[in-house]
Amino acid sequence: MRHFRRTGLAALCGLTAALLTGCPDKTPQGPVDGGATSATSTPDAAPEAVVFTLQYQSPDAGMALIPLALEEKPLVEPTSDLELRSTLGLKNYRVRLMDEADRAMVSDDSVSESDDGLVYRIHLPQPLKTGYSYTLVVDAQTGSAFQDSRGRDVDDLRASFQIIGDKEKAKPPPPPPAKGGKKKHK
Repeated sequence: MRHFRRTGLAALCGLTAALLTGCPDKTPQGPVDGGATSATSTPDAAPEAVVFTLQYQSPDAGMALIPLALEEKPLVEPTSDLELRSTLGLKNYRVRLMDEADRAMVSDDSVSESDDGLVYRIHLPQPLKTGYSYTLVVDAQTGSAFQDSRGRDVDDLRASFQIIGDKEKAKPPPPPPAKGGKKKHK
């Protein structure tokens, strides 16, 4: 009987508190599940805008992040593997890696797409050259704009970075043809 009274009293206090607050959609802000904090979430809680992240395969440290929103070009270790991620799916887009002369690099690309985002992997046949700058471009495949999975237009992305080290020297030009060779007789 005593157990029933305590349980009934606890239920009555909980119901009274719920009625007094009048906002059943509020969530507790304190620690939940051993220290993790609870955030307000709804079934449609998706990012408002697409967020891109770019990572590269570091020769000795696994995947490393390349900052995309800097005015200066971040320095990156020589790599032949890049990975672009987005927080929402994309439609009518293309991804290209450009060299300093604004030419598209030859690469073997693969993509995993969903409404929740994409993972676009770029594998280059050789590591990027030290000292050179590169730009990752995400823009519209056709027309003037590409969209996220919610149908909203997305701004083009141009993320530049530089490979750590001194520029590799170009091959010397071939020697000029020898002068004074054999004379032709008519």
